[in-house]
Amino acid sequence: MPTARLSVVVTRRLPEPVETRMKELFDVTLRDPDRPMGRDELAAAMRGADVLVPTITDRIDAPLLAQAGDRLKLIANYGAGVDHVDIATARQRGILISNTPGVVTDDTADMAMALILAVTRRIPEGLAEMQRGDWTGWAPTSHLGYRIGGKRLGILGMGRIGQAVARRARAFGMQVHYHNRRRLRAEVEEPLEATFWESLDQMLARMDVLSVNCPHTPATFHLLNARRLKLMKPTAVIVNTSRGEVIDENALTRALRTGELAGAGLDVFERGPDINPRLRDLPNVVLLPHMGSATLEGRIEMGEKVIINIKTFADGHRPPDQVVPGTL
Repeated sequence: MPTARLSVVVTRRLPEPVETRMKELFDVTLRDPDRPMGRDELAAAMRGADVLVPTITDRIDAPLLAQAGDRLKLIANYGAGVDHVDIATARQRGILISNTPGVVTDDTADMAMALILAVTRRIPEGLAEMQRGDWTGWAPTSHLGYRIGGKRLGILGMGRIGQAVARRARAFGMQVHYHNRRRLRAEVEEPLEATFWESLDQMLARMDVLSVNCPHTPATFHLLNARRLKLMKPTAVIVNTSRGEVIDENALTRALRTGELAGAGLDVFERGPDINPRLRDLPNVVLLPHMGSATLEGRIEMGEKVIINIKTFADGHRPPDQVVPGTL
């Protein structure tokens, strides 16, 4: 007698090849139309499924998990970040969590470098001028930005993505510095020619560009607060392709408006799409709609990891990308 297929609920639309493969393997409920689920919809999905496949747009907290019932056994997150899931509560209820680490490392690092160039070379300003039809010709003092070769890049968080940013920055001739919970092993640090700073405050005061590449945890919430932003040089630039909550967005906006910072490139925001309207109006800021991982190749690979995690679980084994709270 054939084994019953797992019931899987997906909370957002995924690339077509991923959805097709899921339909072949599981009893899957796909999301149509593509909009975030409300809390009642999430609760219903968790009561009726063996596996939930959420994304960062789904906040799965303790009160929601309390409504899950006994059927849900795996939350196979589509994405590497899991700060939107109460992992400790899920574990207490016997629900495993998996994610998709390492897939979008290069894509996100590419976007970090793109933002560094966009802000320092004022690319959006030039693009807007061309689109308005306002350009009247070349001039020696127009559109002056800053050369990034020789500048000091500080990387906040030297995990997979931070190291990928460092490799790209070295190719552009930047000096690489970093602050991390732990210093990298010498065999990792030396090829990057990276300088470790145990003190974040001391590093911030000396950097020309800061790239935020650390996760959002209770320890990193508003890690870049008003006090720390004031330590930075007025010619410094910040880019963030990690999590918006790491930066106090209101303090950043004030620093940019008053000239305490030269510019910022942001792909993530403290309150998601609810962005400080004053931040939108600043000419020295480049804002992107969380595009860091948005390559077709990366999103398909993320889906493949989700499928492997679910299939391994269905076969009675530990998902290869199971998240353990103590390792976060």
